Amino acid sequence: MSYLVLARKWRPRRFEEMVGQEHVLRALINALDSGRVHHAFLFTGTRGVGKTTIARILAKSLNCDTGVSSRPCGSCSACTEIDEGRFVDLIEVDAASRTKVDDTRELLDNVQYAPTRGRYKVYLIDEVHMLSNHSFNALLKTLEEPPPHVKFLLATTDPQKLPVTVLSRCLQFNLKRLPVGLIADRLTHIVEQEGIPHDATALRLLARAADGSMRDGLSLLDQMLAFGGGQAHEADARSMLGTVDRDFVTGIVDALADHDGSRLIACVARMDAMGADYEAALAELASLLQRIALQQAVPGLPADELWDAERVAEFADRAGAEDLQLWYQMALLGRRDLHLAPDPRGGFEMVLLRMLAFTPHAEVGSTPAAPRPSRAPEVPRRGGATADAVTAPPPEPAAPAAASEVDFSDWASVVPSLGLQGAARQLASHLTFGGQEGDRLRLLIDPRGEALWTRQQEERLSQALAALARRPLRLTIEKAGEEQDMEDTLVRREQREQQVRLGQAREALESDPTVRALRERFGAVLHPESIKPGDGHSS
Repeated sequence: MSYLVLARKWRPRRFEEMVGQEHVLRALINALDSGRVHHAFLFTGTRGVGKTTIARILAKSLNCDTGVSSRPCGSCSACTEIDEGRFVDLIEVDAASRTKVDDTRELLDNVQYAPTRGRYKVYLIDEVHMLSNHSFNALLKTLEEPPPHVKFLLATTDPQKLPVTVLSRCLQFNLKRLPVGLIADRLTHIVEQEGIPHDATALRLLARAADGSMRDGLSLLDQMLAFGGGQAHEADARSMLGTVDRDFVTGIVDALADHDGSRLIACVARMDAMGADYEAALAELASLLQRIALQQAVPGLPADELWDAERVAEFADRAGAEDLQLWYQMALLGRRDLHLAPDPRGGFEMVLLRMLAFTPHAEVGSTPAAPRPSRAPEVPRRGGATADAVTAPPPEPAAPAAASEVDFSDWASVVPSLGLQGAARQLASHLTFGGQEGDRLRLLIDPRGEALWTRQQEERLSQALAALARRPLRLTIEKAGEEQDMEDTLVRREQREQQVRLGQAREALESDPTVRALRERFGAVLHPESIKPGDGHSS
């Protein structure tokens, strides 16, 4: 017995069995049930999204022995013959192989004759954009005024190539690419019905590789079953598709979060020994980074089959949001430019090293590189010659203040001394002093800045405080109660100073003689919202 491929075996026979395309199905079902069926339909969309399938179901709905309905019986002679591809009144034409005008005229010569078996004579023209201009001209008149017993169902992947005269005579339905989750659910249903051993991750990988096409997903599943000996498991799916093992990708993100270049290169060496596809590796890396960023933004998102939820949550706590955005962009650009590198491994390594080099700040546990010695400027001699360049020794760093000299109670004055940047400085600016007992420092956070409070930023602040105090400190950050005054935070103090400068600027403009003269002579109007105070420093 010959094997029937899954794409044909599980092809939908009714509208209820279709996956996705609800916007198209709703219009067709309502038209069939109300009896308002147009004479020409155009279905557009990429390959494998259901254009021909919907057209065949529509042909069954029009010719079912039980009557025109959106629910054909599927068991009458008309439905059975259409499913088997031998219904005499369903004329399927591949426009790619019949592009000549003589072929079109021959096809249309029989339009005037009544159907042989069914209620309607249905012309299903696939890849209609391949017809020649003369063929379209021959089709136009029939499309505009067809006999009442004829319906035209046109399908194409490239509607831009169709003349506007043809488009204006058809009801056009654009079928969308199917989401990965929808394809994965359909593949899961099929393997469960077929009794095939499988992993959810393997089906998710196949669904993602299908790129929005259900038919491609089923074809990949057929290939997976041949490759895996009748089973669908993750390791076989990754090997067949050429995707990289998840452990390598999570290892890379782990090393990036720790700012550890040696571990990155060691991970690449192990990948190279396995013959990894580096373009696919960058795609997997971008996928994981996107999942981590989503976890940071929306912690309650459901788990993803491709990535372990606990590892994703761990990376979301360790990596900064700005770092993730930068790494993701570099992964995309590196994937685009990988073919320009002297060799794929070298290009992949440079992408990872670029992620380290351009990280906005060193992460916890990183070892910053030693500064390169600076070269003193060349001093000109008499006569225009230059003296030999000498390397000036780097200036001695200023000794940090002793522990007794740091007064944390004046927190707004302490923040500039910490040397923090980015999100960590913003967090410190929303804090105020809450108390100190020995090495234990208690800070209160303004409710306005709670979104900045992450474990990573708290760790950076704790390290900066320990460096300033020259001894370990145990930092505790607490939410401020309603009764506690948060007006002493650096942010609120700067806002008050800004308001004072703004008021002074307005008063100065109001009393300025030039402004008064403009008002009296020309009726000028001073808009208060346009006044911007200076930085308080004279140039």
